[in-house]
Amino acid sequence: MIVVTTESIAGKSIVRTLGFVRGNTVRARHLGKDILALFRNLVGGEVYEYTKLLAESREHALDRMVAEAQQLGANAIVGSRVATSYVAANMAEILIYGTAVVVEDEPPGQPFAKSRL
Repeated sequence: MIVVTTESIAGKSIVRTLGFVRGNTVRARHLGKDILALFRNLVGGEVYEYTKLLAESREHALDRMVAEAQQLGANAIVGSRVATSYVAANMAEILIYGTAVVVEDEPPGQPFAKSRL
């Protein structure tokens, strides 16, 4: 599955647009990680525990979006975006969304062929 933030994919033509797809996850902080983060805050530096938590959350949301696109028969997602928001105290939502499409290789000799929506 090709996933891009752009509206097109170099060397590919969009032959069918299948629709909006998304994946999300809501994560809560862990008390043990909060304690480690508190100590890290005292000495400064990156809070690795939260960095890892957010990276895992983004991957789960991305996997869910890709699965939804595959169910529609897509082989690519264009215009993908990531959004975050707080749901409640100590909880955040990660949302990834885009447009599921079917792409094909552009014919040789036509590097700037227009996509067919």
